[in-house]
Amino acid sequence: MYLRLRKDYPVFEYQHFSVDVTSEGVYMEFVFNLGPGYTFRPSAFIPAGNLRKESLNYAVNQPGLMRNIAFNIGMIELISYWKASCAPVVRVKPASLSPEQVNWWKKLYYSGLGEFFYMNSLSVDPDSFVEIIPEGADQFSTFPVNLSEGILVPLGGGKDSVVTLELLKQGNRNIMPLIMNPRGATVHTAAAGGFGMNEVITIQRNLDPLLLKLNDQGFLNGHTPFSAMLAFYTLMASLLTGYRHIALSNESSANEATVPGTKINHQYSKSFEFESAFREYYSKFISPGFDYFSFLRPLGELQIAKIFSVLKPYHNVFRSCNAGSKTDSWCGKCPKCLFTSIILSPFAGIRETERMLGHDMLNDPEMQDTFDELCGLAENKPFECVGTINEVNIALQMMLQQPGPEELPLLLRRYEGIKGRFNPEVCFSSLNSEHCVPPQLLNLLKEALQ
Repeated sequence: MYLRLRKDYPVFEYQHFSVDVTSEGVYMEFVFNLGPGYTFRPSAFIPAGNLRKESLNYAVNQPGLMRNIAFNIGMIELISYWKASCAPVVRVKPASLSPEQVNWWKKLYYSGLGEFFYMNSLSVDPDSFVEIIPEGADQFSTFPVNLSEGILVPLGGGKDSVVTLELLKQGNRNIMPLIMNPRGATVHTAAAGGFGMNEVITIQRNLDPLLLKLNDQGFLNGHTPFSAMLAFYTLMASLLTGYRHIALSNESSANEATVPGTKINHQYSKSFEFESAFREYYSKFISPGFDYFSFLRPLGELQIAKIFSVLKPYHNVFRSCNAGSKTDSWCGKCPKCLFTSIILSPFAGIRETERMLGHDMLNDPEMQDTFDELCGLAENKPFECVGTINEVNIALQMMLQQPGPEELPLLLRRYEGIKGRFNPEVCFSSLNSEHCVPPQLLNLLKEALQ
């Protein structure tokens, strides 16, 4: 199928993009083409209602910068449509790209699609899987930008972004939540933090429905680097709000490969490798005035779970389950639900965690294979945003050492018989030194861990 699709659809075109500012907000549209009858027009809209007039006016007076950011958003959006056929050639018509930029995008596409290639059993190499040919006459310049010290906090509805939001709020920082395609959990976590939707910047991102039809027709489908796409959108949000800093909530655990012995990582665009590469890219080719970083990068999942366990106003509203995102629920059957149960139970307690999720995850025999993947008994970790194998084993052994229910849950009883295979390293107080957190914010993390 892969070879046939590449033969039948040899060229993918990034044909056009637009960015328009009206009294309602900022509209962006991107036009991609796979071949006759296959033109995609994804779009995005950022409402003006919550933007200060002076910051919006400042952005409007930077048309070159707005177009540069929008063009680059198109470069990351195209990956969702290109992967349908994996066309061997991508022609970029709206603007020129330097050889350094071409190489940067090829690396992002290759690494960000690592799971997609693996799950579709595609044997590709980083050099020949695609050729990017820039054909546009425009060469965007790097623009200076003068923004405030405010901090944008993207909210995903899970415990990690809650911890970022709450620690920065407690530290009396000037923050504004950012939500892409608002849903129950993201709206409710913002509200639990004291932010109404009139205090949140939102981004409405719209996929072209033709892509879903192609999936039904047998074109290729799979995971794409969502967090990389979000990263480029946050630059536009930063310009429109005047908030220079963008505080993501990706932890050090995201650096671990999903397939041991490889660089295939479900969380590649949440990794420190991507964060560093993205900071270098926008500084060189868009503007050095932005400051994108992950506030939680110095921490691991266990440290975050420990902090979150005492943030009780959020316990009933947070959600980390992708399968249940449309219904604002925990499905109780996926790796994310089981991991959340394992990582929170040592701190919040097994029964309280069960109450939060609405499922007795540790007593579900159907979750045994997933349990084995999480704790390292299986060949691979789950292709989900979960912590490291070491962290899972620490959490499980912590639960075994604590007084708990009269009878241990099923999966914990099973683990009790094999725990000797694991000797996890435990350290709750230290910070990972690989991070880009501004020095003035680092103390907030240190204080939270004490």
